[in-house]
Amino acid sequence: MAEEADKDSKTEEPSEKKVSDAIRKGNVPYSREPAILASFLAMLLVAAFQIGSGGLSISGGLMMLLEKPGQWHLDEGGVALHLMRQVTFLALGFLVPIFVMFIVAALAASFSQNLPRVVFRRIRPDFSRISPRKGLKRIFGAQGWVEFLKAIFKFTAVSVIVAVLLKSEAGYVMATLLQSPRTLPEVLLALSMKLLAAVVLAAVVLALADFAWSRRYWWINLRMTRQEVKDERKELDGDPIVKARRLSLARDRLRRSMMAAVPQATVVIANPTHYSVALRYDRARDPAPVVVAKGQNLIALKIREIAQENDVPVIENRTLARALYAQAEVDQMIPEEFYPAVAEIIHYVFSMERNRTR
Repeated sequence: MAEEADKDSKTEEPSEKKVSDAIRKGNVPYSREPAILASFLAMLLVAAFQIGSGGLSISGGLMMLLEKPGQWHLDEGGVALHLMRQVTFLALGFLVPIFVMFIVAALAASFSQNLPRVVFRRIRPDFSRISPRKGLKRIFGAQGWVEFLKAIFKFTAVSVIVAVLLKSEAGYVMATLLQSPRTLPEVLLALSMKLLAAVVLAAVVLALADFAWSRRYWWINLRMTRQEVKDERKELDGDPIVKARRLSLARDRLRRSMMAAVPQATVVIANPTHYSVALRYDRARDPAPVVVAKGQNLIALKIREIAQENDVPVIENRTLARALYAQAEVDQMIPEEFYPAVAEIIHYVFSMERNRTR
């Protein structure tokens, strides 16, 4: 019941990460029917292009070897070896194209579904695969019913095809057998090709259906619960609590760094209680005034307090303080549009310092 409930709770479509992880682990959609279709196609090609011509070639070669058996002195090792070599070449010439057709068909069927990849995880011993419980679940589950229906379709299709062909061709085969038995192999080969062609058509229908079903079934099994989606987002984005803690620590470090830099500021531009921006301008190293600290509300008041304790001038300019707070960044030069207004304030501050030193 728990497994059914868990399956029913998988209502969310799989994420890209879930799909990529499954493919990386070797869990890819795969249908056995395209491979079976490929084998039938290979058999049809062999029957059409190899059995007839290849059979004639090998029979002709054997006839040439056996026409004059007296010329083969098998008591001589070299002659026997030559005869074996000739027979081997004839057999290979007939069998190798057949093997090549089947190998190419099997590789094409496999590559048409998924690109080849080496996944060692798939060949590790996994005793859960031999669990009777999971075995029964596979047999009586959705996949088991699909395999059962496929088996019924195959049996029915082949039975109907064989029955129809035998009924339509039985008279012709019997007549050939009675009238010209020498042509019987050709007739049987033609009948076999018709049978294979019909089976291939049925296999095409089954392979397309199973190909679509295997991908749909694979996709359904990758579905996620809402909790899995949340956990994956946490994993990708980071735990919100940890993330908030990191941001808090970063703000604390920035705040301490700003407060330590306020005593070296040239001037603090403030909106009486809400905004404060501390600027440093050293003609020897600063091309333009640099923001060393800025803050709002309590931080703004703290900046003003530290500035007053260290005799840093505090100039109240409501509009300029707000604009600098919004557009200037700490440890960065002020934007160019503020140069005239800030230059006027710094000139005023330097004039005050000169008058104080006189």
